[in-house]
Amino acid sequence: MGSVARALLVRSGGCPRAAGPRTSSGALRPPLPPLPCLFLVLLAAPGARAAGYETCPTVQPDMLNVHLVAHTHDDVGWLKTVDQYYYGTKENYQHAGVQYILDSVISALLADPSRRFIYVEIAFFSRWWHQQTNATQEIVRELVRQGRLEFANGGWVMNDEAATHYGAIVDQMTLGLRFLEDTFGNDGRPRVAWHIDPFGHSREQASLFSQMGFDGFFLGRIDYQDKLEREGTQEMEQLWQASASLRPPIADLFTGVLPNIYNPPNNLCWDVLCDDGPVVEDPQSPEYNAKDLVNYFLRLAVSQSQHYRTNHTVMTMGSDFQYENANMWFKNLDKLIRLVNAEQANGSRVNVLYSTPACYLWELNKANLTWSVKHDDFFPYADGPHMFWTGYFTSRPALKRYERLSYNFLQVCNQLEALAGPAANVGPYGSGNSAPLNEAMAVLQHHDAVSGTSRQHVADDYARQLAEGWGPCEVLLSNALAWLSGSKDVFTFCLNLNISICPLSQKAASFQVTVYNPLARKVDWMVRLPVTKGVFLVRDPNGRTVQSSVVVSPSTEQKDLSELLFSASVPALGFSVYSVDLLTSRDAQARTPKPRPKNSSSHILAIENEYIRATFSPKTGLLVEIENLEKNLVLPVQQAFFWYNASVGDRISSQASGAYIFRPSQQQPLPVRRWAQTQLVKTALVQEVHQNFSAWCSQVVRLYPGQRHLELEWTVGPIPVGDSWGKEVISRFDTSLETDGVFYTDSNGREILERRRDYRPTWNLNQTEPVAGNYYPVNTRIYITDGKVQLTVLTDRSQGGSSVRDGSLELMVHRRLVKDDRRGVGEPLLESGSGAWVRGRHLVLLDTVQTAAAGHRLLAEKEVLAPQVVLSQGGGAPYNLRAAPRKQFSGLRRELPPSVHLLTLARWGPGMLLLRLEHQFAVGEDSLRNLSSPVTLDLRDMFSAFTITSLQETTLAANQPWATASRLKWRPNTGPRPRSTPYLLDPAAVTLEPMEIRTFLASVQWNEND
Repeated sequence: MGSVARALLVRSGGCPRAAGPRTSSGALRPPLPPLPCLFLVLLAAPGARAAGYETCPTVQPDMLNVHLVAHTHDDVGWLKTVDQYYYGTKENYQHAGVQYILDSVISALLADPSRRFIYVEIAFFSRWWHQQTNATQEIVRELVRQGRLEFANGGWVMNDEAATHYGAIVDQMTLGLRFLEDTFGNDGRPRVAWHIDPFGHSREQASLFSQMGFDGFFLGRIDYQDKLEREGTQEMEQLWQASASLRPPIADLFTGVLPNIYNPPNNLCWDVLCDDGPVVEDPQSPEYNAKDLVNYFLRLAVSQSQHYRTNHTVMTMGSDFQYENANMWFKNLDKLIRLVNAEQANGSRVNVLYSTPACYLWELNKANLTWSVKHDDFFPYADGPHMFWTGYFTSRPALKRYERLSYNFLQVCNQLEALAGPAANVGPYGSGNSAPLNEAMAVLQHHDAVSGTSRQHVADDYARQLAEGWGPCEVLLSNALAWLSGSKDVFTFCLNLNISICPLSQKAASFQVTVYNPLARKVDWMVRLPVTKGVFLVRDPNGRTVQSSVVVSPSTEQKDLSELLFSASVPALGFSVYSVDLLTSRDAQARTPKPRPKNSSSHILAIENEYIRATFSPKTGLLVEIENLEKNLVLPVQQAFFWYNASVGDRISSQASGAYIFRPSQQQPLPVRRWAQTQLVKTALVQEVHQNFSAWCSQVVRLYPGQRHLELEWTVGPIPVGDSWGKEVISRFDTSLETDGVFYTDSNGREILERRRDYRPTWNLNQTEPVAGNYYPVNTRIYITDGKVQLTVLTDRSQGGSSVRDGSLELMVHRRLVKDDRRGVGEPLLESGSGAWVRGRHLVLLDTVQTAAAGHRLLAEKEVLAPQVVLSQGGGAPYNLRAAPRKQFSGLRRELPPSVHLLTLARWGPGMLLLRLEHQFAVGEDSLRNLSSPVTLDLRDMFSAFTITSLQETTLAANQPWATASRLKWRPNTGPRPRSTPYLLDPAAVTLEPMEIRTFLASVQWNEND
């Protein structure tokens, strides 16, 4: 999405920064010259033998060097879909065609050997690349080798940093960087991370980039107050120490804030989308402006350099979907460079040159300065008073949930492809393939996709891409499960279990349930399947009868709904097959349990198991108390739903709430209703309180046996806006905890950051929005504590959350708005159809501070990588007559310790797998069970389905061997820190330190399936 439309000032110079119509031009696109005839120009270009810092241009050490970075910012979906942007269709939505940009840039680079350009979005570049001739591809390879076409960032997309889970970030970066490695080798490897448009920046993102081997990170958007203070103190560039657990410099990353988000300076935008006039250097022409432009540029360069510490400064020369006619840009930049540098003969000390982010970074590193250090993050982001970009933390919650479910399904697909080997890709069900879902998930990480900040038809297209990616993975799962189980059943994937629809379980008198567990530890999982009324017999993989219940929904909307419940025990990285049979009336009568006597104190509305008791007010029906029976903790907790009336602008500011911006019209939210109609359901396998707050808001509070958390399943929507009031709906937990303005949120699902109300750790905040200005992204959990007791709420998708007052915790679950917030989308966030009605879950943990981390870490892992339930009718033909079918399988010979998470197990190539192992606890989080201690593993015989024959450790994105990877070294002004020591890889003793991720490429031999 573009800064062009998102900032708020349209100026005479094209490259608009704000709301308002963009200018466009009907200028003809320059034809791409026949590339072979320009090959001589290419060969004559200066450059070293390999891309990297050695190909950087010469600078003037005694002058101010202005690095011009020619670039285009190409959103992978925003106002148009991915395909509409690539092909340049739907010009009435936005003038943009990526294929023409790349054609034009290559031609322009070939015309002059001094020109340079950077490209970022590999989702677009890879598509363009595959459509080129061999001759064109060879010429592009040479441009890359010479460093004149440089890739920055290199991910499939430029991912969002607020609504993204770290596992999905790693996957999408791996996909893009692998394309560059396979296509260009080391010449194409980006040295610099480039996040110029995401709306705030997470600490975990910097840590991940550092572990991927990047030397530096450049940002476009930071809070307007933060930026003003940094400019005054020359702290626009510093060292970001992005982990409190990882040993330096593993998560240390040099980070620079660009001077102009990512746009060109005012009056210097020479694109078909801009209004600025060209450089006219003919003094006889009435349009002559060269002298004024040169003087303006010199003043601008000196002024800008005063905010930075070295004699180098950078200017971004490009913006959204620019360079469709690259000749316009480069012709004027050529003149500007020549004319400005000519002034050196008259005493000017400014040198201007074509450069790249990597070459600029290289000069900063050679300055050998010490740099200030940052430990926190860049959330929340505001671009003006009353303009906090905290609404998108929740926008389009249905799409956010679909993305999280798809991450879960993709990991299952990847794992089974690795465990079954080639049999997963070609088998009795057809050709299975994980690549379409992998690419669709990568697209969804784009900063206008999972963020919920695209137009509605684009959001629909993102969902379409996910849906089309699921299909080939379903075929792969069928092939793999048949191969591993030895039985060719007809598998059914019930994708609507969240609304209790599954035709097979609702119609068949008998069926099988295969439950696959993607975690590296055994799990017990409560299976819930919609069925017809009756009594069912459930048997485990050994044929033993399993306790089951049929629960009839008390909901009036689902009065005929019955669900079969049974607990499935599933081994690590494996599956269990359960059989279900509908009993005849005689058998059913014999098996129907006698009703249990009611508790004499039935006026108390409560549910409980051996670990938790939740009590509700008999008058209001609201949750009022949670008790941890195991730890003897009691906490008054009142939970209810409220809504903020979305601002449409007022006398203080015209800013309205929209897809990006959260701005309530008043600080106090309104209750959906102060009481709820309640109905109680109690069986041997579940206890539930059904709460109905209104026609569009309800909740089920649920406890299963053996469960240490309380489950709150909420349903919200369609939110009524017929009164012309936009509504932003929250679930709020009010407690008696004394929290002193402090609460905690996760960073992309990994490390935890402390938040303090109305406070920023590194600059003085003038708070203009007491609610929106205290909202932060919550990817998996948020908690409050008084130092002794901790209340943690886990989410099933990314949401915005806060503690607006002491002892209180709130999460925004849905929002529906009537006005656009003028950041470029041009339509209100007014979802209809499937996105208007949303169901989700909050998991609530009450614990002591000392043991809370073990609870929320392991529960979050189980929530993100939940078991996959697959149904079949049973009785399938044997896959292999030599092998008996099996009802249970584990891909591990032994479970991994609880502090170790199997982050990635996926096919990498013929006979090769990608393996990532992660320590999922931070330093000092859990001392009672030693879960924060280092863990050593033996990888040699860890897996049962294959044998590892050789192992190579790599950087996090698997594009560099760990043994040869090196990064630029930076000096913090806090003095030298102890540095991590290199280690030799011993497969028999792989040690993981707290929060460490280790990545391996493994050559494997699959075992015979007997």
